[in-house]
Amino acid sequence: MSNSIQLKIENKVAYITLNRPEVFNSFNREMALSLQSILDDCETNTDVRAIVLTGNGKAFCAGQDLKEVTDPDLNPGFKKILEEHYNPIITRIRNIKKPVIAAVNGVAAGAGANITLACDIVVAHEKVSFIQAFSLIGLVPDSAGTFFLPRLIGFQKALALAMLGDKISAGEAEKMGMIYKCVSTEEFEETINNLAFKLANMPTKALGFIKELFNKSMTNDLDAQLALESKLQIEAAQSEDYAEGVAAFIEKRKPNFKGN
Repeated sequence: MSNSIQLKIENKVAYITLNRPEVFNSFNREMALSLQSILDDCETNTDVRAIVLTGNGKAFCAGQDLKEVTDPDLNPGFKKILEEHYNPIITRIRNIKKPVIAAVNGVAAGAGANITLACDIVVAHEKVSFIQAFSLIGLVPDSAGTFFLPRLIGFQKALALAMLGDKISAGEAEKMGMIYKCVSTEEFEETINNLAFKLANMPTKALGFIKELFNKSMTNDLDAQLALESKLQIEAAQSEDYAEGVAAFIEKRKPNFKGN
């Protein structure tokens, strides 16, 4: 496995850690391709029912490693970086039929910030900051930042953050609806583990359907969304976990979901 990505599977949770702390976990080609490969493995691994994405050291991810794009011997070019690195990461996070938690342990800037926004649930501790840093070096937001950010916090606020490159604290991010929760530094690890464990023991198929519904709601009209809800509800009602959930409710016991 690549040294730039660490993977630990425990209690049905895959913990994926970006591991280039010396450059604040900024992406180079090797790390981007490794992350894609690990996400693919997690999707097909039946022992994995939830995914946590985090960073090693002081940062979650500082975005693109600028050394790679300024060194003539390394530079893959922005076309390749976007089409082969970041865009496939975003589509994998959104399409994998398992919940993905961004455990934001430190600064998330540029593409690093926007990768968190593509995750299903984002939790950060109180010392974290988010920065749409692109305009500060003459670039535009990528990694679906212009898609998710205005939908999360509104057009005007998102446009201002993208243009100005303001640093936003985790507390501010929670208040504006950018992230799910900001917690104290002391509570961060326990909060992530409890949340991941809870999701890993929920009906995985239903969670995947919920994710699909919210993905499609971004572009569907009302009639199309109602039709998709009906389709997926019928499929969910045929799952083993639905039968277990109903039986547990009637029997007044805790359900034992298997993810089927």
